[in-house]
Amino acid sequence: MIQLGIILCYFLATILIGVAANRRTDSVERFEGYQLGLLMCVAISAGEWMGGSSTTGVSEYGYLFGISGAWYTVANGLGICFLGLFFARMFRRLNTSTVPEIIGRYLGGKARVVSSLLLTLVLAIVGTSQMIAIGTLGQSLLGLDAGLSILILGGGVLLYTCLGGSRAIGFTNLIHMIIMYLGIIAALAVCAATHGGADALREALPASYFSPVAIGPNRVISWIIASVLGACTAQAGLQPILRSRDEQTATRASFLIALIVAPFGILTALLGMYARMLFPALESAKLALPTLLMTLNPWISGLVMAAIVAAVLSTASPIFLACGTLVTRDLYSVLPHDRPPDAARLLRVSRLATLGAGAACLLAAVLLSESSTILDVVYFAYSLRGSLFVILLLGIFWKRMTPRAAVIAMLLTAAVGLYWVIFHKITGAYPIPGVTETYAAIFVSLAGGAGVSLLVPSAPDLPS
Repeated sequence: MIQLGIILCYFLATILIGVAANRRTDSVERFEGYQLGLLMCVAISAGEWMGGSSTTGVSEYGYLFGISGAWYTVANGLGICFLGLFFARMFRRLNTSTVPEIIGRYLGGKARVVSSLLLTLVLAIVGTSQMIAIGTLGQSLLGLDAGLSILILGGGVLLYTCLGGSRAIGFTNLIHMIIMYLGIIAALAVCAATHGGADALREALPASYFSPVAIGPNRVISWIIASVLGACTAQAGLQPILRSRDEQTATRASFLIALIVAPFGILTALLGMYARMLFPALESAKLALPTLLMTLNPWISGLVMAAIVAAVLSTASPIFLACGTLVTRDLYSVLPHDRPPDAARLLRVSRLATLGAGAACLLAAVLLSESSTILDVVYFAYSLRGSLFVILLLGIFWKRMTPRAAVIAMLLTAAVGLYWVIFHKITGAYPIPGVTETYAAIFVSLAGGAGVSLLVPSAPDLPS
C-alpha cells in the first residue's frame, strides 16, 4: 500500500503542475517551445531520451548480459554529443521548429511534407510503445487492468501536455529526472549495503558480466549508429534545441543532455546485475527489476516505482507535443489557405493536433497491449528516423542531390525497412544475414538518394 500511495501522489502532483503551467501558454510559440532557457531545454529533451527502455529495458539487459547492457543509454549520449559537436549550432541558426522544415530548406517542399508524414508515423509508433509500457507498469505496480492503466496514466499525461505545452513538459520532466536518479541511486545504495558492493557482484556473476561488449559488438555498433543518426532527426528530442534561446544554449544543452542520459543506463544495468545475483533463475529477464524491488524497503521500492513511471511519462509528453508540432507546422501551415492562419488559430490547431495524436496512441496501445509486434515496429521507426538524417546530409553537403531523389529515397527506405522488420518477425532472421534494419535503411537511403539524383532529372517542387 505504501508503494501505491507514493505512485498515486506523485502522479497527481505531476498533473497539477502541468495544469498550472496552462496559465502562461497563451501563444503557439509558447505552447510548442520558444526562446527556451538552458534548464527547460535540457529537461524537455533529456526526458524524451530517458524512457521506459532506460529503466526496465536496460535492467533486463543487465540481468542477461551485465554492464554492457548500459550501451543502450551510453549510445544515446554519444549520439546527442555528436549533435552538439556538429549540428546543434547549425540547426538553431536556421530558426526552425521542426526537422522536416530543416529538410525543406535543403531539399524542397515535397521532401518536407513526406518527411513530416514519416516522422509523425515514427513518433506515433514510439508513443504507442510508451503507452503500452505504461499499461504494463500499471498492471504490475498498481494491479490495474492494462487498458485502464493506459487510459488513466496516459490520459493524465495527455491532459497536462495539451494544456501547458512545452512549459508543462519542462517543469514536470525536471521533477521526473530528479525522481528517476534519486530512486535508482537509493535502490543501488540499499542493495550495496545489504548484499555487498562490486566485490560481491564479481564473486557471484560470470566475468563476462563485467565486459563492455558481452552483449555483442554488432548490437553495440548498431545502437551507436542508430543513436548518432537518430539524434539529429529525433523531433521530440530536437525540438527544444531548435527553439532554444540562442545557438550557444543549443550547444550547451546538447552536452548537458548527453551527460544526464548516458550514465543512467549504467545504474539500471547494475540493478539488473543485482537481480541476477539474488534471483538467478527468473522465468523472464523482464521480471528482474520488479522482483528486485520486492526485496527493498517499501519506501525505497515506492520511490523506484515512481521513477519507472516518471521515465515513461517524461518520454510520452514530448512525443505528443512533437506530433502536434509536425502536423501544425509542416502539414496544416503549408496547405493553401484563403488567408494565412493567425496566431490564435495556430494555437488551437496545435493543441487539437497534440490531442489527436495522443488519443490515437492511447487507442492503439489499448488495442495492442497484449501484442509484442509493436516492439518490432519500433525498431523500424528508429531506423527510418536515422535514414532521414542520411538524406538530409546528402542535401546539405552534396550539391547534386535533388528534391525528387530525396522523396524517392525516403519512400524506398520506408518500404525496405518495413519489409525487413516483417521478414524478421516471420522468419526470425534477416533477409541478408547479419544486416539489421538499421544497416538496410542507411544503405537504401544513401544509395537511393545518390542513385536517383544521378539517373533521374529533377522536377518542379513545392515551396519549402
